[in-house]
Order: sequence, then structure tokens, then C-alpha cells
Amino acid sequence: MEFRDHLDRVVLLSGPPKRIVSLVPSQSELLFDLGLEHEVVGITKFCVHPPRWLNSKLRIGGTKQLHFEKIRELKPDLIIANKEENNREDIEQLAQEFSVWVSDVKNIHDARKLFTDIGALTGHQETAGHLLKEFDTKFQKLKSLKASGKRAIYLVWSNPHMVAGNDTFISAMLEATGLENAIKQERYPRLNSCDYEAPDLVLLSSEPFPFKEKHVQEFRKMFPEAEVKIVDGEMFSWYGSRLLKAPDYLLNLFE
Repeated sequence: MEFRDHLDRVVLLSGPPKRIVSLVPSQSELLFDLGLEHEVVGITKFCVHPPRWLNSKLRIGGTKQLHFEKIRELKPDLIIANKEENNREDIEQLAQEFSVWVSDVKNIHDARKLFTDIGALTGHQETAGHLLKEFDTKFQKLKSLKASGKRAIYLVWSNPHMVAGNDTFISAMLEATGLENAIKQERYPRLNSCDYEAPDLVLLSSEPFPFKEKHVQEFRKMFPEAEVKIVDGEMFSWYGSRLLKAPDYLLNLFE
């Protein structure tokens, strides 16, 4: 069986995979919701959904600090990775020994495609189709939001202050709610290096940096005209089946 990943790499499988290692938390959750309880044998220490997998699956390090020997011990017939969350050098090294499929999710269209692609890759197309229908129904609700025209800055890190640029999945999620990302630079630049118009909203993510109430006060001083909120980072940055929960969260957050 021949597949192409999101980097247009050819990935060969002898059949539906029976031993899967996931290197990305959001994709691990999607594998669970596709019904691959027994096929997934290894996950990262950041793969916290579902919680029981942290105890039942072998943890093979972090997304950018992989334990290669543990992965080899598992003898996976498929490794699922991501262009942004994993190191290119690690992916290339693993690909010399194993079938490695790499996603690249920058927007809602890519996120929809992920359901279809991983469903086909694992032989769970029917379940993926059901999840995708639910995805479309829930995202349709976001069109009712009244946030249109408001400018937002989304913080991902503190000291230094780093923000989500306009080519990120986070930026695509802001746009899905009708918000405009005030940051026009790409990737995750430092806030003090960005040119932007005064924001209406400053969103402080719960991950990867865990912003707290003290940071809210700090940013209220920096942006006295803006509304400052702490938000659930998983709802903005986790693609995969976590997105099925995101629309209701965003509706409650912004309405």
C-alpha cells in the first residue's frame, strides 16, 4: 500500500498498521477517537488525551526529544509525525528504519484533510467520515459569532513574549471565529519585533506557556484599551479530534 504524506513523501505500508507510534499529542487523540486503542503502542509524554494512555502506552520522550532506542524496541510499522512539532533531523533518521508519515496542518482545510488521510492510512475510513461530518456541523456554528473585525494578539510564550504569526494554525482558528490576527509576521515572532495595530483582544494561552492571572494584569497595563483573556490553548492549537470540542468553547468564549 502506497500513501503520500503532507510533504508529498511516499510512505509504504504492507497493510493496515498494527503497531503505531505517534509523535504528536493532537494526532494521538485522533488515533484514539478513530478506534486504534490496540494499534497505538507508543506516544510522547505530552500526549495527555486520553489520560489513560499515559499509563498504558510506552512514552518515547518529548516531541522534540525522542528516545530512539525506545522507538526501536516497539518495532513500529508506522510512525505518525508533524512538520512543525517534530524535528526534521529526527524524522529523517527515523525514516531510514521505519515508515514515517508526516502531517503539515496550517489551516482548517488541512485539519479536515487530516481526518481523511489518517483514516485511510490506518484503515478506519468509515469512522473518520463520521468524525468529519461532526466536525463540519460544529464549525458551521462559528459563523454565528459576532467577533468580526476585531483585532487579536495571541501569546504563546512569556519572557520573551512570543506570539502566533499569520501563517500558523492558531491564526487560522482566530480567523474561523471572525477575528483578525494583528500580527502579520510569520511563525512565532517576539512581540517587541512586530509591527501591529492596537489590538481589541489579547489572548494568553494555557500552553505551551501556562499564563496566569498575574500575566493578565501585566498585559492590561501594556494594552489598556484591549480585553485580556486567558484561553485554553488546546482549543486553538490542537488539530485532530480536539477540534470537535473547539467550536462550542469558542462560542462561549466570544459571545
